[in-house]
Amino acid sequence: MFDLDLLKTFVSVVDAGGFTRAGERVHRTQSTISQQIRKLEDLAGTPLLIREGRGVALTAEGERLVGYARRILALSQEARSVVGAAQAAEHVRLGLTEDFAVAELTSLVAQFAKLRPECRLDVRCDLSVELERGLERGDLDLVLMKRDAGGGPAEGIWPEKLVWVGAADVDWRRVDPVPLIAFPQGCRYRDRAVHALEASGRRWRVAYESASLIGIEAAIAGGLGVALIEARAVRPSYAVLVGDGFVPVPPTELALKVAPGARRPVRDLADLVLAYCEQEGLARAA
Repeated sequence: MFDLDLLKTFVSVVDAGGFTRAGERVHRTQSTISQQIRKLEDLAGTPLLIREGRGVALTAEGERLVGYARRILALSQEARSVVGAAQAAEHVRLGLTEDFAVAELTSLVAQFAKLRPECRLDVRCDLSVELERGLERGDLDLVLMKRDAGGGPAEGIWPEKLVWVGAADVDWRRVDPVPLIAFPQGCRYRDRAVHALEASGRRWRVAYESASLIGIEAAIAGGLGVALIEARAVRPSYAVLVGDGFVPVPPTELALKVAPGARRPVRDLADLVLAYCEQEGLARAA
């Protein structure tokens, strides 16, 4: 007999198109996913997947099995419902950008835990482009993401002002090429910084790259280069840079997006995020 857990992993790999993304969906490591697929192939007595770089393709036998696997899993879930099995705890999946999550996550989680003690909350921190893809794929229930100003409807929208900063004890006007501190490729701040420097004729190079806000802040304070950040992230040790190639850039905005047909717990968390962002906006305007 095929183990339901192995079948679920198999279907997840097929739907995700690879082992890494499948692991993110079922909350397991890539090595665990690989072991389960090998075990299923041993039970089936034949290869089911062909590894193609980071992706996978079905063998002929794998293509036959995946249809049965989906039917078996659906039938298992139906049986659980019919016989009155206990409902799984509500599961809410929130996506946040790194710079928001570091400071504000703790208070939001605490409030949600008091409001919905029966719920499990999963939080993913990533670049906005990846968060939006996760929402579109159904991997996330709601996301608080950065985007271009005027990006369309959302549950809540808050404008952002981007400024150039660097360590205060360095004359960045004389540094050539400009050493840039940035998040990985795909970050809107990074794209705007590069375009602005090129448009102004300043030469540049990436001096430090990190997916962590803590790493970015440490690099700025340590004088490794300049960065384009949101105004609320400016620290006393930074110098705000104006002119000499450090020109104003198009604005961005923080947007809260919720998956269509969201469940009540998802809506409750969205309300908490909305309330926090509104308070933060009022504090900045005061």
